[in-house]
Amino acid sequence: MDLEAGVSRNPVKKESWRTVLTLAYQSLGVVYGDLSTSPLYVYKSTFAEDIKHSETNEEIYGVLSFVFWTLTLVPLLKYVFIVLRADDNGEGGTFALYSLLCRHAKVNSLPNCQVADEELSAYKKDGIDPADRSIGSRLKSTLEKHRVLQRVLLVLALIGTCMVIGDGVLTPAISGIRVFSAVSGLELSMSKEHHKYVEVPVACVILVCLFALQHYGTHRVGFLFAPIVITWLLCISTIGVYNIFHWNPHVYQALSPYYMYKFLKKTQREGWMSLGGILLCITGSEAMFADLGHFSQLSIKIAFTSVVYPSLILAYMGQAAYLSKHHIIESEYRIGFYVSVPERVRWPVLAIAILAAVVGSQAVITGTFSIIKQCSALGCFPRVKIVHTSSKMHGQIYIPEINWILMLLCLAVTIGFRDTKRLGNASGLAVITVMLVTTCLMSLVIVLCWHKSIILAICFILFFGSIEALYFSASLIKFLEGAWVPIILSFIFMIIMYVWHYGTLKKYEFDVQNKVSINWLLSLGPSLGIVRVRGIGLVHTELVSGIPAIFSHFVTNLPAFHQVLVFICIKSVPVPHVQPEERFLVGRIGPKEYRIYRCIVRYGYHDIHKDDLEFEKDLVCSIAEFIRSEKVDPNGGKEELEKDSLEKMTVVGTSSSQIEGVRMCDNVGNPGEMAGTSELMEIRSPAGPRKRVRFVVPDSPQIDVGVREELQELMEAREAGMAFILGHLYVRAKRGSSFMKKLVIDVGYDFLRRNCRGPTYGLNIPHASTLEVGMIYHV
Repeated sequence: MDLEAGVSRNPVKKESWRTVLTLAYQSLGVVYGDLSTSPLYVYKSTFAEDIKHSETNEEIYGVLSFVFWTLTLVPLLKYVFIVLRADDNGEGGTFALYSLLCRHAKVNSLPNCQVADEELSAYKKDGIDPADRSIGSRLKSTLEKHRVLQRVLLVLALIGTCMVIGDGVLTPAISGIRVFSAVSGLELSMSKEHHKYVEVPVACVILVCLFALQHYGTHRVGFLFAPIVITWLLCISTIGVYNIFHWNPHVYQALSPYYMYKFLKKTQREGWMSLGGILLCITGSEAMFADLGHFSQLSIKIAFTSVVYPSLILAYMGQAAYLSKHHIIESEYRIGFYVSVPERVRWPVLAIAILAAVVGSQAVITGTFSIIKQCSALGCFPRVKIVHTSSKMHGQIYIPEINWILMLLCLAVTIGFRDTKRLGNASGLAVITVMLVTTCLMSLVIVLCWHKSIILAICFILFFGSIEALYFSASLIKFLEGAWVPIILSFIFMIIMYVWHYGTLKKYEFDVQNKVSINWLLSLGPSLGIVRVRGIGLVHTELVSGIPAIFSHFVTNLPAFHQVLVFICIKSVPVPHVQPEERFLVGRIGPKEYRIYRCIVRYGYHDIHKDDLEFEKDLVCSIAEFIRSEKVDPNGGKEELEKDSLEKMTVVGTSSSQIEGVRMCDNVGNPGEMAGTSELMEIRSPAGPRKRVRFVVPDSPQIDVGVREELQELMEAREAGMAFILGHLYVRAKRGSSFMKKLVIDVGYDFLRRNCRGPTYGLNIPHASTLEVGMIYHV
């Protein structure tokens, strides 16, 4: 199965309604688990201590009005109808917005960018006319001129990302507490003291089981969890309708915004502080955008508008209708969800609620995996192992290290807090911060990417920003009551991400400043001044031009080198996917007789990196196709070759995308099986169990003798084997650096580099014969 061919074209987004509805069904179990379980604790958190439920019902009606308009304006209007449209070729999340901005303005933090990357079909850059004097054009120029603004934009994206990761710690923990909220139905018949000793062990067991399920992938988890969420939504909406008609059919009047004004007028400061509890009704909304790559825009919209939104509104109205007729509160639990459930169905609903509460954290765990992969690909997070769990949906991934780190942090937070209220304060602050960051980045996307009026962008940020700022202030005021947790977690992740990004950037700058000139290479002659042995030598470098310092360090210490030399750069570009036919950029370094090539392999931040054998095959085929299709310079001038000009590099696809290109066959018994070819070159190996390699060349005019010889030599080298030369770099702050720089480089970056995945693993490149060249970089 060719994963890359299917993934890059992303056929799911273009398939039938059956596929869309299937994805909508799965999204209910993955995306909306968190949002759908909020009725368990919103009223309980809101009325915890700041306000009291009085007989006038002004408080309960005001809270219902706030809940209704918050759900309508933020998840429905902002996310479903606006933010989801700002997808980056089907991908969502904070870094997807940042990626869009990087393509439309030169604010990219990736150091090795090329003009050729802008020609990718997935780049979708609708640039602003340089002659345009509009505000959008001036904003773009301002961002490109000031490095400080670019850093602020990067830091803003990192803050949003870190808060998503922090929420990935808090949401599973609060989901465990939600089970307590569910089990708090038992509190109606169980003493509080007894319940306190049961809750923490139960939550820890549930959390361990939840994280243990993650390696099965979003596809299987979605099908497993979706029936639970659907059943839960059906239960709460049915109970809501029953409570409305049985207790207070006129509760719909509370949907008027006038009740919000009455609520704030009566409760004043206490009512403002209680907004932190009302905020919990939209926890999980950001998952609709963060998990976009796992599903599709249309499927998420269908699931929310047709199932989730009406069910939640009915559930909250039903609870308000019940509470409006029950004003005597015997304990703090009597304001919760279960008191409004009819006694005859309380136990079945309790069982469903426990399952739904467990599912609640799935959305943010999935979103955390997606956003960490984006950060890692764009150089803002240490390399981690990425496991693609589906061959059909490119965004469905699993990251083992992050999964278990999240689990340990969740267990620590759960054991440390044991309290719905404080965890709710923490989760609320994390959620609203991510929403504020999304609003800020979206306002820039509206101007720079959608080319809309600046007035529209200002209206967007003022309208939604003011709503979110109100909730943010109410959450921040409870800093000492749990809201400090996401700030501390985000600060830790922020330091990790910024230190890694800074160290990576400094290392690349050192590479650029110390690269070897082409003239030095040409002065060595065709043999490079040493013996050329059989085989292909792959020299890994971050440079897209020039010769890396590790190569000169290598040839001055070893007496031999391979007959075919390839300088390979595996780079990420700020797009989700690179089409297979645009994967490779291949060029030549020096004259033909040197047999030295440069190959730039481009991946998007959600692309699947093939395994070693497939990668090796694609790499050799791309070089062979470049040799076959290369245009001969009529002047034969060496001067042109010395320039190593990037314009002379050729875009070559993978072997699977080459319909008419060179194809390679290993150990094929019958060459005639390859249909549609007219010319076959075969190299017979000497006696012995050696790998036989053939290039199958498409129907074409007679191949030039020089091209035939070069292809034959490439085949011989491929048969002899491949060696990967990798720089084992020790980065140190140069003498005279400030104390802070030494701390960041010598301690922080060095620690992360030693404890993250190595480039041979993270990039999935051939490592059977890896040679490491040790060097110290003083940056």
